[in-house]
Amino acid sequence: MSKSLVIFGSAEMAELAKFYFTHDSERKVVAFTVDDAYVNEDQFQGLPLLPFSEVSKRYPPDAADMHVALSYARMNRLRQEKYEQARAAGYTLASYVCSKSVAWPDLSIGDNCFILENQTIQPTVRIGNNVMIWSGNHLGHGTQIGDHTYIASHAVISGHCKIGQRNFFGVNSTVRDFCSIGNDCFIAMGASVARDMPSGSVALAPQAEVYEAD
Repeated sequence: MSKSLVIFGSAEMAELAKFYFTHDSERKVVAFTVDDAYVNEDQFQGLPLLPFSEVSKRYPPDAADMHVALSYARMNRLRQEKYEQARAAGYTLASYVCSKSVAWPDLSIGDNCFILENQTIQPTVRIGNNVMIWSGNHLGHGTQIGDHTYIASHAVISGHCKIGQRNFFGVNSTVRDFCSIGNDCFIAMGASVARDMPSGSVALAPQAEVYEAD
């Protein structure tokens, strides 16, 4: 039987993580935790909300795993910091892959990943640690996704792409096959990437014109 699960976070992402783990996994969410300075009540979503300095006393790492449920703030660096904080405290970081997605048995996935419904994940894809992938994306065969990356909905990352760490992919973004994306890159909503991107670079899409009715 799987160990109990403590979720790090007390906002929208944590609420969503509780829903998916509860309804589509064998995990039992038992509590939430955040940094001590952000505890302003003793419950969240009907469960205990504990200061991080106290959580191991009530739910030690040998009795519970943890999932860090934070979004892409500071280009994913906040989620990376809390991921590393939880690991340093001795916790195993649980991943979630929605059962309503298509993947193959050779899928390689790290810890603390959160992968939602309607993915098409082709053979020999490798996904690193602490990666968030929203709903409805395509990950082409042979592609590698680096740690701490965030992929919004309906992105297409074609085959044999190599994606670095802490990248952001906006809704409906597209990457051509065999592209290499460095670390800390921002690919905006609707952007199409057809060549390699060095670390720290940005890809933008043309902004749609909006015409107001007379």
